[in-house]
Amino acid sequence: MELIRSTVEIGLSKPVKLLHVTDTHLGLVDDRDNERKHALANRLSTPEKEQYLNEHIAYAKANCDLLVHTGDLMDFVSYGNVEKTRQIVADEDFFFIAGNHDYSQYVGEAWEDDAYRMNSYMDIERMGGLGVPMFFNARTVGGVNVVGIDNSYYQFAEWQILRLKEEVKKGLPIVLAFHDPLFEESLFRYHRERQPHDCTYLVGCDEAHLNCYNEFRAVQQRPTKTTLEAIDYIKSEPLIRVILTGHLHFSFESLLTPTLPQFVTGGAYDGVAREVTLV
Repeated sequence: MELIRSTVEIGLSKPVKLLHVTDTHLGLVDDRDNERKHALANRLSTPEKEQYLNEHIAYAKANCDLLVHTGDLMDFVSYGNVEKTRQIVADEDFFFIAGNHDYSQYVGEAWEDDAYRMNSYMDIERMGGLGVPMFFNARTVGGVNVVGIDNSYYQFAEWQILRLKEEVKKGLPIVLAFHDPLFEESLFRYHRERQPHDCTYLVGCDEAHLNCYNEFRAVQQRPTKTTLEAIDYIKSEPLIRVILTGHLHFSFESLLTPTLPQFVTGGAYDGVAREVTLV
């Protein structure tokens, strides 16, 4: 396990420790899954993914108040993945919000929109469900409100921000958790340096930054008016103290505003996790 340590001062009387984990990409199947799912598992599954997940869970139980997983726990929807995920997220010390792969049927085989997501969600329910909210989740631990929002298709919905505003009314400092990072200039540039021929997969890119994307990715990731309004609200709400994200499979720290850090944590399939100490 590769552990990154970060500390954020938010004025707590007693420290709260979170283990941020993201992008585990489990690739499990069983005899109820079809041949295409088994082929995916043969191509994408490795025993290290489960090994690292077990290490992350054990470390969090021994050292942290909560494990926060920001999506892509599953690599694709299958009976094997859904059953394993349901067992994992049932643990009261495990907090989960969905990523794009948690709705993926065959990994990149189709245009992923709200209809695709809902179809996959219904498949997950038919397979027994996960037993926890996938679109919006919230949990209080040690006087901190951990709020998860599913932004896995690069947008926020109006109802999610209304729910966030209800969480704000509790008056507690908020750790905001979602899969796709928000646009920030230094993160954009770092990603482009690493992968100059790829888009950056950041939520809220303006047209000037979308110019380097191909047409498919620009259409996919161009922010809606609601998404831009959501980002403005997130940046302006003083109770939102830190943002935890993944999706990019590398680790990065930056400030969205002078007082709001955003932590991107690398892929859990490689053993990476971030211990965030709130003080």
